Amino acid sequence: MTHTFDVLCVGSVKIDTFLTLNEANKHLRLLKETDELCIKFGEKIVVDKAKVLLGGNAANVSVGISRLGLNVSILAEIGKDEFAQKIINTLKNENVDISNILQDEGKQSSFSTIINYKGERTIFSEHVKRQHNFNFEDISAKWVYLTSLGNEWQNAYERTLAFVKGSNCLLAFNPGTLQLENGRDNLKDILSSANLLLVNKDEAEEILKYSHGENSIEKILMDLQKLGPKIVVITNGKNGSFSIDVNKNILKKDAIEVEAIEKTGAGDAYSSAFLAALVHKQTLAEAMDWGTKNSAAVIKRVGAQPGLLHKTDFENT
Repeated sequence: MTHTFDVLCVGSVKIDTFLTLNEANKHLRLLKETDELCIKFGEKIVVDKAKVLLGGNAANVSVGISRLGLNVSILAEIGKDEFAQKIINTLKNENVDISNILQDEGKQSSFSTIINYKGERTIFSEHVKRQHNFNFEDISAKWVYLTSLGNEWQNAYERTLAFVKGSNCLLAFNPGTLQLENGRDNLKDILSSANLLLVNKDEAEEILKYSHGENSIEKILMDLQKLGPKIVVITNGKNGSFSIDVNKNILKKDAIEVEAIEKTGAGDAYSSAFLAALVHKQTLAEAMDWGTKNSAAVIKRVGAQPGLLHKTDFENT
């Protein structure tokens, strides 16, 4: 029996441990001239708050899309330990379909530890080695959202692309760190097939091998589009977001000024709301508005998912 979804998210699921330290903590100091966070070696450091939450790009986006009223499934591989049940329960409670999750017998869950200090986050991320032997049988989707995976990601990307081409669904792409580090040549088939590419400015420059700040956002958008994606969106923190459509029209959306408590998941929040808006037949400008509002809501809370908006939040504005 084929199961049909508005969006199928393919990527990573993790457990995020957040450690929040106040600015007066005597064990830490920030070297502003080098952007280095220094921690006293060998010390036992008391944190002000610790939280264990669900994370990972695919999990964050699937929850964000579900809250915006769409039918979403997640295709991911997780471990089989005491944290796996937390992952499954959290996704089920968010109405995300989990029938396509693989559990790796004898393997633990993947973890990230995030230090939240002065409104910025420093992430220590672990990728447990997995095979990612994803099975797309009996799945139908309007969109596939392909995002970061750990080791052995190439095989999963090839399978995803074959599914997209075989089912004529639309592809949204948000590469992760390992994918970007492997270079653009390893992503050319995905990029050429993507209907939508979502990246931040640093990621965009890395794909194009441009030096930081060397080129304008407009040139970066156009050059990324030349690689194949029909629509390209670049987020740039406080400088807002930018997009280029199929007719090469460039749009800008200013960021919303809020007090940032913790920034993890801001990009995923933008992506989930942007894609959900497109599925809901909103214009590109409206999709950028949804993404901006969702991202602003997320950074006002600790964690990638607690602040994600619901569809009623947009209906009431």
